[in-house]
Amino acid sequence: MAGLTTLILLLCAAKDVMPSSPHWKPTWPSYRVPVILPQSTFHLDKPQFDAEARLEVASPCGPECHKSSPLPTYEEVKNYLSYETLYANGSLTETEVGIYILSSGGDESRGKSRTKRQIYGYDSRFSIFGKDFLLNYPFSTSVKLSTGCTGTLVAEKHVLTAAHCIHDGKSYVKGAQKLRVGFLKPRGKNGSKGANITSSAMPEKMKFQWIRVKRTHVPKGWIKGNANDIGMDYDYALLELKKPHKRKFMKIGVSPPARHLPGGRIHFSGYDNDRPGNLVYRFCDVKDETYDLLYQQCDAQPGASGSGVYVRMWKRQNHKWERKIIGIFSGHQWVDMNGTPQDFNVAVRITPLKYAQICYWIKGNYLDCREG
Repeated sequence: MAGLTTLILLLCAAKDVMPSSPHWKPTWPSYRVPVILPQSTFHLDKPQFDAEARLEVASPCGPECHKSSPLPTYEEVKNYLSYETLYANGSLTETEVGIYILSSGGDESRGKSRTKRQIYGYDSRFSIFGKDFLLNYPFSTSVKLSTGCTGTLVAEKHVLTAAHCIHDGKSYVKGAQKLRVGFLKPRGKNGSKGANITSSAMPEKMKFQWIRVKRTHVPKGWIKGNANDIGMDYDYALLELKKPHKRKFMKIGVSPPARHLPGGRIHFSGYDNDRPGNLVYRFCDVKDETYDLLYQQCDAQPGASGSGVYVRMWKRQNHKWERKIIGIFSGHQWVDMNGTPQDFNVAVRITPLKYAQICYWIKGNYLDCREG
């Protein structure tokens, strides 16, 4: 069975070669994506919704810890990618999945101050003001969850976020049953003409318009892991809204290796708690990576958790530049680096397996999920 796991990982690898041309553009690679299909679904007891919402998650297992961990077996991967679905009426189901390869044509530091520990030197975050920015792509894809986190629009009715914003690893958080998604909009019916030009000193007043969530998918890897050795690897969730949001959304994509990212950088926008009501944008270099996680030092605060991490690369098939979400901002870690504590902010990578799962949750048809 371990051999089958290795086969899955090999077949999920990118089939990309870095061109030697001096005019090379950072290009989205082609991936052979596996198929993840539901096998059986059964009802669970109604959850209690008694957990406190956490706006960040921490794990002592850092890059070297993850890299030295043995590969999961096929049965373990199936178990991690099985998922719970929470419905707006409070009912709960668990779905077991099968993974298929198709031959297609192509903590001692937790006492440190929360208000500073995710800022590295000079605060490089940018608050986004003015409806000309906030209501336009890509910033318009960022939304706020009623539990306090951030999410990103990834389809007409779907929002990608962090699992810990919904579930603490043991129980669903308070408010998860009546979860809402907030869309930042100008305050007032039509606003004053000429208010398009704003400054940080006189920002245009905005408000949130809320849409209820119909159902939520959370992978069992998060629920079983609870932010331990494997928990952070599965810190993602997908929300389905009760009605379409009518905004442009950002597609998901398989995360390329960090060395293939434009400038080695990632970008994300979120609703950081220390800047209430503001959408905050940032970008930074990736410092390290594992198969499932990206380690970086983008300045962030609680509330940004669940933000979609994205990059802009050339889509060869369509002959155009395209932004895609390649990860979900999870939270903060203090890790042991050669005996010295070092802190990182961590994003969960969208691997080929996770892409197949999230895409199926969105589209309901694996045939629409064959290219990452």
